[in-house]
Amino acid sequence: MTTFSIDHEFMLDGQPFKILSGAIHYFRVHPSDWYHSLYNLKALGFNTVETYVPWNLHEYNEGDFDFSGILDIEHFLNTAKDLGLYAIVRPSPYICAEWEFGGFPAWLLTKKMRLRTDDSAYLQAIDRYYTALMPHLVGHQVTHGGNVIMMQVENEYGSYGEDKDYLAAVAELMKKHGVDVPLFTSDGPWPATLNAGSMADAGILTTGNFGSRADMNFDRLAAFNQAHGHDWPLMCMEFWDGWFNRWGEPIIRRDPEETAEDLRALIQRGSVNLYMFHGGTNFGFMNGTSARKDHDLPQVTSYDYDAPLNEQGNPTPKYFAIQKMIHEVLPSQAQTTPLVKPAMRQADNPLTAKVSLFSVLDQLAQPVAAPYPQTQEFLGQYTGYTLYRTNPLISGTDKGTPAKLRVIDARDRVQAFFDGRSLATQYQEAIGDDILLPEVEGRHQLDLLVENMSRVNYGSKIEAITQFKGIRTGVMVDLHFIKDYLQYPLDLNKAPQLDFTGDWQAGTPAFYQYGFDVVKPQDTYLDCRGFGKGVMLVNGVNIGRFWEKGPTLSLYVPAGLLHTGHNEVIVFETEGQYAEAINLVDHPIFKELNTEEE
Repeated sequence: MTTFSIDHEFMLDGQPFKILSGAIHYFRVHPSDWYHSLYNLKALGFNTVETYVPWNLHEYNEGDFDFSGILDIEHFLNTAKDLGLYAIVRPSPYICAEWEFGGFPAWLLTKKMRLRTDDSAYLQAIDRYYTALMPHLVGHQVTHGGNVIMMQVENEYGSYGEDKDYLAAVAELMKKHGVDVPLFTSDGPWPATLNAGSMADAGILTTGNFGSRADMNFDRLAAFNQAHGHDWPLMCMEFWDGWFNRWGEPIIRRDPEETAEDLRALIQRGSVNLYMFHGGTNFGFMNGTSARKDHDLPQVTSYDYDAPLNEQGNPTPKYFAIQKMIHEVLPSQAQTTPLVKPAMRQADNPLTAKVSLFSVLDQLAQPVAAPYPQTQEFLGQYTGYTLYRTNPLISGTDKGTPAKLRVIDARDRVQAFFDGRSLATQYQEAIGDDILLPEVEGRHQLDLLVENMSRVNYGSKIEAITQFKGIRTGVMVDLHFIKDYLQYPLDLNKAPQLDFTGDWQAGTPAFYQYGFDVVKPQDTYLDCRGFGKGVMLVNGVNIGRFWEKGPTLSLYVPAGLLHTGHNEVIVFETEGQYAEAINLVDHPIFKELNTEEE
């Protein structure tokens, strides 16, 4: 049986071992592509794969656990082992990862607890989660004949809190549920974060996260370890070889040669995990959000990250620059030619049907009646869209002017419809501004479609009131709150079963159905130009959000989602913009943006 330990060096079977790891998040890559990505990691000359574990996918609904399909972490670990790769697993409750709510399930917000502290209710939730999760991990530890060499306690905790009791409690929960490989923490490598987030005094390895200045950051990490009586090996647990992207901002890229040279300096002194090696895709509604005071900056569907493998999983110039450098620095590391997948294109796949959201509302949701609006979390709608319907009495104002509508405390984007016609769209800071109603009287139907564009994944806003989505306080006409709502949590998983024979009305949210035939499924990209905003489903699977503001104007479709023969695309589009045909292309499409969104 393989042994792994931490002394002044990492020791594998009693011999010094330099960890050369790359991050691949199994939940961002279609299972049919796991072998491809892991093979290319091994071909680079690396020996280890690292992955986070997203609590909010494995327990999307409280008490309902899923470890199948793209969430089958055991299959992922076995595939890595078969290729001769060791694994680092990060099952911490919080992961960041530019992932919806930093990996937390949104139902935690409905509980009386403080996240990322030693709050007993929060720790009990982790305990229940680990009871379900750890049986899928512990058998894969090197101590049990598997390939997992280390696991993470918490992630970048020094950038959030200093609750050592909490860190100790999580570590003890991991051990309670069978984790017996070495544990570690990872933080920014400066004194404040290391002091707050590390567990060096408990003998748990401290690692750093950074993307440059290897010598300076390793010096600070070494000094911290020595101050706590440890001569531990140095490891950068996240070497940022690229970056993520946000709607309305230019694509961020990092020069391949500069990346390789910074990495050269790092591996000459220690071990490394490339973040990311293969970024993959934020399928569905799982993209994260950055926070800038009270303004949120949601990230795009693609998690390409400008990584050594592109979103599709194919090698980039950065891959080959790193491979060349590894051969120079560590010539004994075995390297091979990486795998490359083809992509297909197919133009003019026709629109076959269309239907307005208002015509199929009852097919997508069971309405929940309430005197006043409830947030999505309390409706069990943790991601996506909710429609709020009410019938306010419209009457004259004291000045004889049109009545005004105001939506109070809503997140993130609100579209108002009056008697089925578009009235206004408000986003973030604009929500709450006056919306003039038509000059009518009597009762009229008001529909408010609210999109949760994702929760913050990092920083102080994790528990901010803005993380509650939907309508929080209420809706006002004139100067008073209006009462009596039907709330529709839209289940887009039901889109393939919709009756498309209903009415379609221009300028309203609607579903559009397209079909195409495939002889041999290959990767492809859906061209989103011609559409405004929404999501696309391929053969019933939500592949993510699109938005005409860019910078991405396409959505990646793994070959594993396609069938030989007929395939279906359903577009849920909220702006009233659509195309008579949809195109499959063999490359991603970008919109050139020159300035960042303020």
